[in-house]
Amino acid sequence: MRIKNSVLILMASLLAVIGFSLTNSQPVDAATDWSEPVVTLGSSLTDSQKQGTLSTLTSSLNGADYSTLTVNGSTLVKYLNPAGSTFTANSGVWSSAMIQKTSSGSGINVKILDYNGANNITTITADQYKNAAVTAGVTDVNIYVTSATPIDGSGALAGVYAAFADNGDTLSQSQITAAQDEMSTLSDINQANKDEDGYSDAQLNNAVAEAKKEMAEKGSNITVNQITTIVNNTLESNNLTNIINNNQKTQIINMLVKVRDSGALDSSSFKQQASKIASNIQTNAKDIFSKLNTEENRNFLQKIWDAIVSFFKSLFEAIQGFFN
Repeated sequence: MRIKNSVLILMASLLAVIGFSLTNSQPVDAATDWSEPVVTLGSSLTDSQKQGTLSTLTSSLNGADYSTLTVNGSTLVKYLNPAGSTFTANSGVWSSAMIQKTSSGSGINVKILDYNGANNITTITADQYKNAAVTAGVTDVNIYVTSATPIDGSGALAGVYAAFADNGDTLSQSQITAAQDEMSTLSDINQANKDEDGYSDAQLNNAVAEAKKEMAEKGSNITVNQITTIVNNTLESNNLTNIINNNQKTQIINMLVKVRDSGALDSSSFKQQASKIASNIQTNAKDIFSKLNTEENRNFLQKIWDAIVSFFKSLFEAIQGFFN
């Protein structure tokens, strides 16, 4: 009898364990760790578009495993609306992304992929994705973005945030909100200046990344006046002083104040990630940055200052020669 009771108790225990495991098991398409890349798919994609998106985003994996995550209107509401967006649970999502975690210190790399030969991300640039990601607290990752239809690209970024949360790396909502404000600000300034001679989105985003790096060096107690000085300096070093108007500069300063207030500067990795972004931007736009310090591209005020310095240097040398 004792043996029979022991068998019954053992069977009951096994059934309880099996039942618990089944109840708490993850869906097959949910990511459980960063052992494999995560592909976020817009919920509005047709079956054909979904297959095309998967093929586009995972081509670099050469058949390696990946997990998938669906991004819908509710995802947009959760991550993007706190920054002022007006998405609803019924909002469509087409832009998609693949998020591939990389080794520590590798930085944030973003590549927008053509879908059937066309770049359908109409508003957000690769460099804007990078800057928003570092503000949100994203670290060391390759992000591939595409869309089956022309769209601004917000869904892909919300997918990045969702993928991190799905892997247990939930990002700070205050930083995500600051990142979205940054995205909107830089996108508007880029649109306003895109036809100006001597301007590029790479220069603007490099100036912002460099500003973040310098802000991180001073820490979370940095003042608005200090941020203003940093912005003036990074705009000048990227030859944007005479292109970015005072209103746009104020927008950049206010945007970076929000980055400070979000708590982003408290992160030990923020400075490193911002520095990596600046280096990455410059590497990808060598044709632009190699010309910034050449004589023909220096701005008018710089040339005047050089002339003044040269004049007084010559005068000083002449006076010295007179008395020798």
